[in-house]
Formats: sequence, C-alpha cells, structure tokens
Amino acid sequence: MINWRDGVVRSLGRSWPGSLELEVDIEGGPSGIRALAYPELVGSPEVGDRVIVTTSALTRGLGTGGYALVAALPDRLPPDPPAGPGHIVKARYTPLQTMVLGVDEQESAHHELLRDADDLAGLPVVVADLHSALPAIVAGARLEAARAGLVTPRVAYVMTDGGALPAWFSRTIGALRESGWVSATITVGQSFGGDFEAVTVHTGLLAAALVVEADLVVVAQGPGNLGTGTRWGFSGVSAGEAVNATAVLGGRPVASLRVSGSDARERHLGISHHSLTAYGRVALAPADVAVPVFDGDLAPLGARVDEQAALLETAPAGHRLVRIGTEGLLPALAATPVRLSTMGRGLEEDPASFLAAGAAGVHALRMAAGS
Repeated sequence: MINWRDGVVRSLGRSWPGSLELEVDIEGGPSGIRALAYPELVGSPEVGDRVIVTTSALTRGLGTGGYALVAALPDRLPPDPPAGPGHIVKARYTPLQTMVLGVDEQESAHHELLRDADDLAGLPVVVADLHSALPAIVAGARLEAARAGLVTPRVAYVMTDGGALPAWFSRTIGALRESGWVSATITVGQSFGGDFEAVTVHTGLLAAALVVEADLVVVAQGPGNLGTGTRWGFSGVSAGEAVNATAVLGGRPVASLRVSGSDARERHLGISHHSLTAYGRVALAPADVAVPVFDGDLAPLGARVDEQAALLETAPAGHRLVRIGTEGLLPALAATPVRLSTMGRGLEEDPASFLAAGAAGVHALRMAAGS
C-alpha cells in the first residue's frame, strides 16, 4: 500500500531539468516537508496549490533523497499533452505511466537507422553498478584525453531501470549535460526522461553508437540502488547483463569495479560483493576489468583489491584484468561539475570508490583511441 497525504505548497525550492523541489504543509501532519514534483508528469505546482503526495518511502527512511513525491495537483490538473508521435509506455500499468517516443519505434526519425542495426563496431562501453560512478568515469576519460592530447570524448549515458525510473531525479545528469560532460542520456527499460528513450539496453547501446555517435558509453542504473544484503537480491546484477548486451552487439565492455575503503560492511570493503557477483557470475562474456592501482595510504586497500580481482580473472567469462594507475586522478575528480557522493560519502571520505570508477574511464578512453 501507498501512504497518501493531502498538502498545500508552502514554497518553491531548487529546480533542475525535469524536477522541482517544494516545501509542503501536510494536512493534519507536519509542516514544511521536502517534496519533489516532476512537471512533465503532474504539471508545475505553485505556492498555495493543493497537492497529493505519497510518503511511503519517506516514512520508512528509504532512498528517495528524503522527499515526499507529488502525485497530483487535484485542483489544477495539467493540460493534455499535444498530439504527437510515440506509443512506448513506461512505468507501465502504474498510475503515473507515461507515454514517450522511443528512439527505436516506428514513428521515430531514427527507426530506419536502428531497425536492422546489430553492431557497435568495437565501441567501448563502461558498465558500473552505482549511478555515483558516472561522473568519476567521465572524469577519468576526459583526463586521459587531455594527457594524450586527444579531443575530449563524446560520452553517452545509458540509464537502466534498477534505481530511479525518472532520469529527472538525478541532479548529476542535469549538471553533466549542462556542462557538456555527457552528450546525451538514453533511458532504457522502464526508466524514462532521457534525451532519448529506448526499449532495451541493446537498442539504447545502438542508439548511443549510431544516433548520439558517442566515442564511449557509460551504462549504470539511476540513483537509488536497491539491496537486500543477500547474494543475489540487489539491482546491480544488471551490470553483468549489460556486459553481455555489449558483447553480443560487438562492443568492448569495460567493468568498473565498485570499490570502497570506508564502508563498514565487510561485504563491500575492497571490491563489493555486488561487483564480484555481477561480473563473476552474471556476466557470461569477457570484459576488461579496470583494476585501480593504489599507493600511499591506500596501498593496503590496493592489496585487498588485487586479491579480490583475481576471482574475476578465473570467472567463467574469462575476464581480463587491466591495472590502471591512479596518478593525477584525484585533482581531476575534485574538478567534476557535480559533487561526488556515493552511499553518503564524498571524495574525501572514500576516495577509492571514485578512483576505481575513474580508472575505468581512463582505460575506456585508451581503448577508444586505439592504444
């Protein structure tokens, strides 16, 4: 069941592409709670509007960023969207299902290009578990391009549906698009709100190659990783499936490792069990596994990472371990256009996490450059 509440908009807060923050006074309840509205779905709330919000995840303290979510403006419904192409329904059979134009569907201008497309032609595809890896991967690729005197890479982000479904929820995507660090976001599966919509990871990858004309691609779920503390019950298993999709289409998968030197949970210290399961068990095609080389204070963690990475080298898929030095990565990570944060920890609190993702970006750029 959903926790439904009536409220009144007290004030408007920050906004970014596709999202608007509000303060809402709940009828018969707390005042000034943070809420989030997606104007493309519910319209644009104004101060004094009555809103219906859902508070289930907020009540349970789950990963919605501390928001109630606006479900409707009952006294001021938005106008019907203009008639136009597109019949792909996402968030299907939920009250907020939305109809979009798929980049791959018959009404799309790109349908003919994608109809028989079947080959990524060696395009490097970096696969990551967590959304927080995205800016660090791009930072690594951009750093390596600058060091090699190459043109800054054109990056496409393929967002899977393991976390947030609306791409609008992510301030990271908005900032990376605005800064030019990411050229386009392609939302696949049940996720929506990207520059392009696609039905599957496969067509999302093909659109990244043929429509966006990306030099490299990053595949990861949106914000809001789901985990249950079990071997198989986490949304990041999709990382292994993305490796398979990349390989079957003739791309070159790069596995970005989820690494932490600060997580108090043993199963996430060093290389997370999520990466070991997704790449070691779910992925059936070989990938280049970017193994960061740590030194200084991180050297003991580096030894643990090396030992754990050996498990992936002997996995059934036969992955190739590629050790990537992390020199120069910290300043590049500190200069990203978004604040780096993973599981509530920033760059200073858990540098290993972002260095590992950045190393994957370095390797992907080298692959794209043919080195």
